[in-house]
Amino acid sequence: MEIKEPLLGMTLTELKAVVSQTSLPSYAAAQIADWLYKKKVRSIDGMTNISAANREALSEQYEVGLKPPVEAHTSKDDTTKYLFTVNHGRHSVEAVHIPSFERDTLCVSSQAGCKMNCLFCMTGKQGFAANLTSNEIMNQIQAVPENEQLSNIVFMGMGEPLDNIEALLKTLEILTAPYGYAWSPKRITVSTSGILPGLKRFLDESACHLAVSLHSPHHEERLSLMPVEKAYHIDSIIDLLHQYDFTHQRRVSFEYIMFHSLNDSDRHAKDLARLLNGIECRVNLIRFHAIPDVKLTSSSDRRIEQFRDTLSSAGVTTTIRASRGEDIFAACGMLFGN
Repeated sequence: MEIKEPLLGMTLTELKAVVSQTSLPSYAAAQIADWLYKKKVRSIDGMTNISAANREALSEQYEVGLKPPVEAHTSKDDTTKYLFTVNHGRHSVEAVHIPSFERDTLCVSSQAGCKMNCLFCMTGKQGFAANLTSNEIMNQIQAVPENEQLSNIVFMGMGEPLDNIEALLKTLEILTAPYGYAWSPKRITVSTSGILPGLKRFLDESACHLAVSLHSPHHEERLSLMPVEKAYHIDSIIDLLHQYDFTHQRRVSFEYIMFHSLNDSDRHAKDLARLLNGIECRVNLIRFHAIPDVKLTSSSDRRIEQFRDTLSSAGVTTTIRASRGEDIFAACGMLFGN
């Protein structure tokens, strides 16, 4: 069976190349983009302002490429986890819809598996299988039943987004460009463990929010949790962030999973405040969600609150993130495809 190339996930520049190669009129590129990202058509035959002959020519090599999730599981707190097949059915990834009174967020994956192998993360335990294409990332966003009500997208699912920088930047362009979703970059947050080359490109080429997975202000401790620290020292990440302005619309936050008797002392809080001095930011404290074969345990609620208060007293805006979807393995660090 011939595999057709998906149009969903293509930028306007790429669509212009498509119409040129298929001898369609040049203005058809903007029409196709409108059908894909505004009208969210499911088939080329639905692009009714393109002639039947041109739709047929387009269909010889291309398809919309919108694939529904193959599984869905809903938590007792109304969080829903969706499973999508990727890489021509060889692997799968998960995306999580998180509704609340204030916003409707979709957490999307950027890779099948992950190379980072963080100690506390189930995705890292499965190893790395494949980078997702921009089609496979956009498909998670466009194929969920809640697509039309989404207010925010976070790249905090499976994988390290900045390790798949080309597909990430293409997706961010589609989400924010006038020809695409035309969203404000403020509605999108990209999480990273600190891949410096990708981080610089992201900061230079996008205006979306940034979330940095930190988890300890100390090099050796962070290294014991996150092997990426060996290549990209936390001090180097902080030095790079000091070169950018986060006092206006773009926001940077630091994700900090709280582990009992490992990174939750008052000394850690004070050193963390010292490390972040001079960066306008927010720290999000996250309870650790237990995963198989990992002996780490979460800090108590009281200890997390004390840690927050110490940071707040030092002038660091700090929040405790509510856990969602833990009963269906949809919470932070628990996603696991195949």
